[in-house]
Amino acid sequence: MAHDHSHDHAATANRTRLWVAIAIIGAFVIVQVVGGLLSGSLALLADAGHMASDLIGLVVALVAAFVAARPATDRQTYGFRRAEVFGALINGVILIVVAVSVTIGAIGRLISGAEGEAHEVQGGMMLVIALVGLAANIAAMLVLRGGAKDSINLRGAYLEVLGDTIGSALVIVAAIVIIFTGWSAADPIASLGIAVLIVPRALSLLRDVVRVLSEGAPAETDVAEIREHILRTPGVVAVHDVHVWQITSGQPVFTAHVEVEPEVFETGRTGALLDELGGCLSEHFDVAHSTFQLEPGGRAEQEQGSHC
Repeated sequence: MAHDHSHDHAATANRTRLWVAIAIIGAFVIVQVVGGLLSGSLALLADAGHMASDLIGLVVALVAAFVAARPATDRQTYGFRRAEVFGALINGVILIVVAVSVTIGAIGRLISGAEGEAHEVQGGMMLVIALVGLAANIAAMLVLRGGAKDSINLRGAYLEVLGDTIGSALVIVAAIVIIFTGWSAADPIASLGIAVLIVPRALSLLRDVVRVLSEGAPAETDVAEIREHILRTPGVVAVHDVHVWQITSGQPVFTAHVEVEPEVFETGRTGALLDELGGCLSEHFDVAHSTFQLEPGGRAEQEQGSHC
């Protein structure tokens, strides 16, 4: 119960963080789009597109957070917390789409520039707007950072804003180059830099999503070590059918069939053993949801199917 209460409190805090970040990013997207159009800067428009994807991703993350907070039902016995994972999936796809779009636009402008077609960029306006954008991104990033470690949904939103912070820095560099040298190619080159920054983060996020949806063991979980801990428990003789997966990030689930000595059943120690096993996983491996099936020694040989 304490773990559930802690999770609920964290979920409420994460929703508040998302609301604040949405307000910050949403207020600046319009400014950056208008500034990009007036200054003629593709890099500003690329950064605006990235920030717009951030905004969409934040809204998706907020909706997913509200859905995830719904209680479990007879149909959704684990509740709706996996909605956070689907939110992260949408964010990852949005990031990939933005990266591809920015790359196409930047390459097109570089090619037309090489053919002699001029693209005038107002470096001064570009610099001012980029500086304000950098400040807005840093503020949103600081708001989201507190929940990024515990929620894959919030981590997706945090990574988007973090990448856009670096993107704003690239725009600033490009604006300075244009102001002092007049070299307008710095603008699409900065756009390509933004696209390059987006892709690795998107792939990292999608990899984590695939791990959860494929019910793979959490990356930080050592299943062999868990098995060894269980086997060292007095009364346990064997362990099989070990499964570890995640409902969402920070919510690992563990199940196993545990063969025990006959004395455990004869002396009525099953309840105490279950408490000990559950406490071991909770204390040493931070697994709050664990299920053990206690069996007499040699049971595995009678069961059908493969065992871990």
